[in-house]
Parts: sequence; C-alpha cells; structure tokens
Amino acid sequence: MAAKKPTNWWLWAKMLSGGAAVCIGGPAFTTWVTPTDEELFKKYNPDLQKKSLERRYERQKEFDDFVNKLKDYSKSDRPIWVVQAEEEQKAREAKVLESIKAAEEIKARKEEVRRQAGLSTSS
Repeated sequence: MAAKKPTNWWLWAKMLSGGAAVCIGGPAFTTWVTPTDEELFKKYNPDLQKKSLERRYERQKEFDDFVNKLKDYSKSDRPIWVVQAEEEQKAREAKVLESIKAAEEIKARKEEVRRQAGLSTSS
C-alpha cells in the first residue's frame, strides 16, 4: 500500500481566501461603485430634473395602481397573466360600448337640432 500523501493546508487556505474574496468582494465592489438615485439625479441637467420632479407623483401613482392590480389578480386561482388579459378585454369592450353610446348621443342631438330647425330627418 502506498503512503498517504499529506494534506496541503497552504493550498486550501489560498483557495478558501480567494473564493471568499470573489464571493464577498465582488458584490461589495458592485455596491460600492453603483451610484445612488440622488447621485444620478444630481447629474441630470436642470431641465430633466424639473421634468422628473413634475412627473414623480404621477409615476408613483401609476406604480401603486399597477401593484394594487397585481395584488387583486393574484387573489384568483388562475395565473395572473390570464386574469390580466381578461381585465384588458373587459376594458376594451367597455371602451367600445362607451364610444357607441357617445355616437348615439351625438346622433340624437343632431336629430333634435334638425327637428327644432324644422328640417326633415330623412337623410
């Protein structure tokens, strides 16, 4: 039987320290280098800063609405994308019905104006 080769502890120490440096140091370096939102905002030109501040509330409200819709969709047993597609379909149908009602109202107003003016309604 061959003699057992001794463990190279120095090699293991180098490998563990190198692995730790990569696993811990990489994300730490990325976090250190990445600018914060405030730093990015300060680098904008003044016009962009002004537009960003004006639209901030609107964007936050849109995001909150989106998240609330997702929460509502997730309460269903079906997948979120299926429920979302159904909601979009309902919204489209409601929009079409609304436009049809608006067209009927316009037509009714025209007829009323024609009757008041004493014109014939045969056209």
